[in-house]
Amino acid sequence: MSSGQGASVPNEHETVGAYALGILDDAEATAFEAHLATCEWCAQQLDELAGMEPVLAALADLPGSGSTPAIGESLSARPSPRLAEKLVDEVAERRARKRRRSFYLVAAAAALIIGGPLVAVATSGGDSGGNVAAGASPAKTLFSAMPDKVTGTDPATDVTATVGMAKKDWGTQAVLELKNVKGPLKCSLIAVGTNGERETLSSWSVPNWGYGIPGAKSEEAKNPLYIGGGAAFQPNEIDHFEVMTFDGKKLVEVDA
Repeated sequence: MSSGQGASVPNEHETVGAYALGILDDAEATAFEAHLATCEWCAQQLDELAGMEPVLAALADLPGSGSTPAIGESLSARPSPRLAEKLVDEVAERRARKRRRSFYLVAAAAALIIGGPLVAVATSGGDSGGNVAAGASPAKTLFSAMPDKVTGTDPATDVTATVGMAKKDWGTQAVLELKNVKGPLKCSLIAVGTNGERETLSSWSVPNWGYGIPGAKSEEAKNPLYIGGGAAFQPNEIDHFEVMTFDGKKLVEVDA
């Protein structure tokens, strides 16, 4: 940024955006590359700014740009410093939005931990085979208290899922009740937004004996699985939930 005291040689750290956009002359580029070899910060910024070059191809079509350059020449166009700064700022803002979204997901996970360890265990016990009282599962207790629940059963897999939801400042707290699923499987609960975005709320393993199996011989297999998770979506931003295996098979879909 100009200080208003006349032109000056830019600080090397401030040159990374111009280098990424390809608007430095040979001498400037050579000087920056020498700096880049010893500066981890600039290397990281350059990596995050990678991929901006195609944006420059559109510069030839801007008013006052003159004739359209041939393919291969568009990247040699030298946009004004103000336009270059605007493009770099746009990328920085996109990175900031991504960081904010990641923060919301971390906040959701933290809130779930504070509210109680929503571990992936059946109500009568975990994989260790130890007996746990039916009312001792924090996830089941939270699920029972949630007034907003949606249920779905897949006609092909016969898997039934019920998702309880609670609106939070950071998004949606959810608890899944899963029935009639046999293992071994590795699964995830995914929220699909009305905008098409997908967020993984939680992941777990299903043992050989499964969960919520009608007529099963063991209590472990008879009891449903209760597992908690969180999404940055608000409840009204969620279109539906999916329980997916790690190999891409959909076990059940539940409309929100």
